[in-house]
Amino acid sequence: MPRLAATPITLTTEEQTALEKIARRPSTAQQIALRATIILRAAQGVSHGAIARELGITKDTSRLWRNRWLEVSARELPLEERLQDAPRPGCPPRFTLEQITQLYALACAPPAQYGRPISHWSGSELADEMMKQGMVETISPRHVGRLLAEAELKPHQTRYWLHPPQTLSLPLKSPTSAVSTSRPPSGLNGAN
Repeated sequence: MPRLAATPITLTTEEQTALEKIARRPSTAQQIALRATIILRAAQGVSHGAIARELGITKDTSRLWRNRWLEVSARELPLEERLQDAPRPGCPPRFTLEQITQLYALACAPPAQYGRPISHWSGSELADEMMKQGMVETISPRHVGRLLAEAELKPHQTRYWLHPPQTLSLPLKSPTSAVSTSRPPSGLNGAN
């Protein structure tokens, strides 16, 4: 049974020059440089298996980037965008990193600072306060709990790590001190 040849890639001179620069540039992310090298080797007619052995990757990775290059080249995207990851499936995140950071700051502050007559934050109190302050439109207490658990924050214990209890300070010298001498006490020298 004859083997199927990989779909050939044809690069323009500008594309080849740009890919070579990307692959050699020290500031390029390693995954982008690897993808550029895969495309350059594929354009030279090298097989998936040879590319995989040469670069220490799997055949599937070589095949994936060859096929993706062919797919996105038809849409005439800029070169850098062709080497980027494909969009992830699923819905985009509903909360920004800034909103999550505001939640963490709120959880670390005492509830009394926000006029809450409670000693410790709960998920529902934090969700209510975030909506009251306009940080988010809506958020469930359960999601607040998940976000705090991911960050390993426990608002009910903030008093212990954020506001440690005061310790008693001991005086530097005690009123009575022991004096050490090099000779033993009179009753211990064996001469009585």
